[in-house]
Amino acid sequence: MAEPREKIALVLLNLGGPDRPEAVRPFLVNLFTDPAILRVPGFLRPWLGRLIAWRRTKAALENYMVLGGRSPLLELTEAQARALEGALAGEPAEYRCFIAMRYWHPFSEEAAAAVKAWGADRVILVPLYPQYSTTTTGSSIAAWDRAAREVGLAVPTQALCCWHSDGGFAAATARLVREAYEKARAELPAEVPLRVLFSAHGLPESIVKQGDPYQWQVEQTVARVVAEMGIDGLDYVTCYQSRVTPQKWIGPATEAEIERAARDKVAVLVCPIAFVSEHSETLVELDVEYREEAEELGVPGYFRVPAQNSDAAFIAALADLVRKVAASGRRLCSFAGARQCPKMHADCPHARLRQAA
Repeated sequence: MAEPREKIALVLLNLGGPDRPEAVRPFLVNLFTDPAILRVPGFLRPWLGRLIAWRRTKAALENYMVLGGRSPLLELTEAQARALEGALAGEPAEYRCFIAMRYWHPFSEEAAAAVKAWGADRVILVPLYPQYSTTTTGSSIAAWDRAAREVGLAVPTQALCCWHSDGGFAAATARLVREAYEKARAELPAEVPLRVLFSAHGLPESIVKQGDPYQWQVEQTVARVVAEMGIDGLDYVTCYQSRVTPQKWIGPATEAEIERAARDKVAVLVCPIAFVSEHSETLVELDVEYREEAEELGVPGYFRVPAQNSDAAFIAALADLVRKVAASGRRLCSFAGARQCPKMHADCPHARLRQAA
């Protein structure tokens, strides 16, 4: 009699987004009352977080109305989950994907209950953030750990912490950028230069100074993708979007780079380098708001690289990452196994795991 196949639950960790206009305010409250996001004394956070959410609701609601009143992120993540299951269908273990969103349904508690009901033998946490940050992957893993305890899910659990310079991911991304670059180049007059803006979500500078490795990892991603593109003399820059608080954020800002492109009279190709699914920050901020700004400033051309979504090469790279983690036996695993961040980044999760041990 054949041995039963090991059942491995792949929990895809993502941000989440409101599924109807009425969900915009509670989604923002969940976001801005997260201690990983709003780093103020605990007694202030509920009040201040709700105030920030209230002040941002109108603008956020306007953005989501552009998208039909809801975020497309859940449907796109579900499609990625089904594609990833398909890519792993021939493995000795049985893989099933579950989705745990951080700030809107399905929350980690819902996913953990579903994993328990399925009878998983093992869990692998797969963040859909290529670069680790305490504000994204770190917060999502902490939420999962709490949820698993609450539902009584006690099975071996591994986490993929980052995959910023994974070869398969970089190659798949480079192909998308190169195709968009060639298409843009074909549409532009020969005398108009083209610059690639690799745009990532920003972070307050204070979080990076506290040891968060996100900015370093974003830079590693860009370097690897540019190398994979193989375009001699490529004009490119790494920049950061979505500033939401008045404090100093890491830069340069994407808006500032659009202004510089206007002064330099170069066209821009914007690549969302820290997002692997389309959502409000790509479909509204990049496609509508920044495009309008570029046109008003006289940028001679504005183009955008699509997010990976369920691109076959990207899904194949994600499947390879899952296989590496499953075979590693590590509780915490980077795309290359061990810690990749320089020691100055004390908020690298490998450093925290060592301290806990």
